Amino acid sequence: MITPYKRVLLKLSGESLMGKECYGIDAEKLEIYARQIKEAMEMGVQVAVVIGGGNIFRGLSGATKGFDRVKGDQMGMLATVINSLALQSSLEAISMTARTYTAIRMEPIGELYTKRKAIEALNLNEVVIIAAGTGNPFFTTDTASALRAIEIEADAMLKGTRVDGVYDDDPEKNPNARKFDKITYDEVYKRGLKVMDLTATALCKENKMPIVVFDMDTKGNLAKVLSGKEIGTLVYQK
Repeated sequence: MITPYKRVLLKLSGESLMGKECYGIDAEKLEIYARQIKEAMEMGVQVAVVIGGGNIFRGLSGATKGFDRVKGDQMGMLATVINSLALQSSLEAISMTARTYTAIRMEPIGELYTKRKAIEALNLNEVVIIAAGTGNPFFTTDTASALRAIEIEADAMLKGTRVDGVYDDDPEKNPNARKFDKITYDEVYKRGLKVMDLTATALCKENKMPIVVFDMDTKGNLAKVLSGKEIGTLVYQK
């Protein structure tokens, strides 16, 4: 299958990993994601992955419950490491080679992330999973995804979510919400759309990193995006 992409950064939400569960990791959902990533690799695309930690702990929500914000964000970083190790294990179970890097030194759980090591692993056809956010508090995993996509020189950042693109309103609350097939970063700002947080959006805009927002929960969708089919929403800089 011909693909316009050579290398991508795939952002997955921690909440999506819950699947049918109310908390933690749904093994069935994890396997669905792992098999889609394997399909992408078999297309000849290099794949790096960043996963959120919201299925276990979210620093910002913890701060509203009395946690120190810095400690809360550090707990959230550790949650992303748990999810990353789970994805690595699921990939290895289907005969894929995967490597987890962490933004904070924590060998032997994962190697310390550097751009050089990540690109070397990608060139060896290994799935690169980058955990622990940016390693700093007050930054979301969306920002970490944008930063890593730019660092590893990805062709695009793919944001796999529970919805099939970017809408002018919340489609889960408003049945009349209109979906965009394509939208510029300027229009995202103008409309105040919450594609990602402002820091992540600014990083991608300034570095002309396109984002494709799509429904990762539908089997085969990742391959469809990589083959150039117009599903989801493309966010781009003119």
